[in-house]
Amino acid sequence: MAGNLHVRNLEDELIVKLKRRAARHGRSTEAEHREILRQALAGEEEPSFDTLAAELRKLTRRRKQTPSEILLREGRGER
Repeated sequence: MAGNLHVRNLEDELIVKLKRRAARHGRSTEAEHREILRQALAGEEEPSFDTLAAELRKLTRRRKQTPSEILLREGRGER
């Protein structure tokens, strides 16, 4: 699947550096941008569901939780 990504509001200096780097590597600016993204994300691992769930629990630890059966009952009552 191919897609498009538009990056707005880049500093002029950053654009100049990207163009120079692309020229050094014999690539277009767009190809260089793709390669930078590829390299930056290559080593990243997707977190597991359990890891994400633990992080969410940590973030919402102090919030009042409503049991799902109450939410379901309320939802049925609105129909």
